[in-house]
Amino acid sequence: MAKSRAPLPGGRNVLSQVQRMQAELAQAQADLADQTIEASAGGGAVKVVMTGTQECRSITLDPGLLQTGDVSMVQDLVLLAVNQAIRDSQLLAARRLGPFTGGLAP
Repeated sequence: MAKSRAPLPGGRNVLSQVQRMQAELAQAQADLADQTIEASAGGGAVKVVMTGTQECRSITLDPGLLQTGDVSMVQDLVLLAVNQAIRDSQLLAARRLGPFTGGLAP
């Protein structure tokens, strides 16, 4: 015997609210793809620009940094700047998506 479904309180109103929230979430995610942060290391010798969706847009190295010939130091500075950019980007995403996820955003 099939169970009859009782109508939800607010029925269509609840559905429209969910659809509106989904649209707002999709817009917030799209906005994050356009928002960028910049992180740096080595007093600005290495700069990384990353989107709110953790896409690296650019890495800039001061030409003087390359003249030192210290490859290990350059690698370390790039690593520091990239990791900081990732952390900052995740914080941006958490702030932007937090209202939709109850604070569970990445």
